[in-house]
Amino acid sequence: MAERKAFLLRVDPRVYDALERWARDELRSVNGQIEFILRRSLRQAGRMKRGEEEMGELNAEEPEGRNQ
Repeated sequence: MAERKAFLLRVDPRVYDALERWARDELRSVNGQIEFILRRSLRQAGRMKRGEEEMGELNAEEPEGRNQ
């Protein structure tokens, strides 16, 4: 597995609560949900292609049937 970069992220408590609920619905951790959202946004913006990331990491982050 690729090494992870750790950093501090400050967000409004309401944003965090919404992320936490969404993550729970998707059976992910909040950290996993944030990474999923960032990866999806980067792909949609053309900033990252699927081939640039570890497919194993991506699949581990997405519940079955949720792959885009």
